[in-house]
Amino acid sequence: MTIEKPISLAELKKRIKPPRNVNKEFVEKLSRLDRFAVYITEYVGTIGFFLLIFAWTVLWLSWNLLAPARLQFDPPMGFILWLFISNVIQIFLMPLIMVGQNLQGRHAEARAESDLEINIKAEQEIEVILRHLEYQNGMMLIMLGKLGVSVEESTGKEK
Repeated sequence: MTIEKPISLAELKKRIKPPRNVNKEFVEKLSRLDRFAVYITEYVGTIGFFLLIFAWTVLWLSWNLLAPARLQFDPPMGFILWLFISNVIQIFLMPLIMVGQNLQGRHAEARAESDLEINIKAEQEIEVILRHLEYQNGMMLIMLGKLGVSVEESTGKEK
């Protein structure tokens, strides 16, 4: 019975590259426009921003409908103008949000790729550990054979 000696832990550590910091790589690759799109996606798409726009709309409508005529700052057609401006804002924000989501999706893919690399390294390390255990098991069987002891006798189990 020939037993192949496995690689040492030191040899394994020399072979393994350190894992990449995917988050840092992602941020470094972003252009200024990409960063702006991510900012829009992260901050405009929040409930806080929605509440701010909602409060402003309620305040604006309330003032222009309930305040005395001489204190109102928009004529009755101002409501139509506000709706138009709101739609224009939505038209501009949607593509920016979609661009930001695409960038975040690419970031998620990069993180998943990094996770795969780490899992492959862990699998290789486990394989080395299993080879070491197999090697030790083989050595123990050889020692038991040289001592003239059967495996059943060494474990206390009789056939």
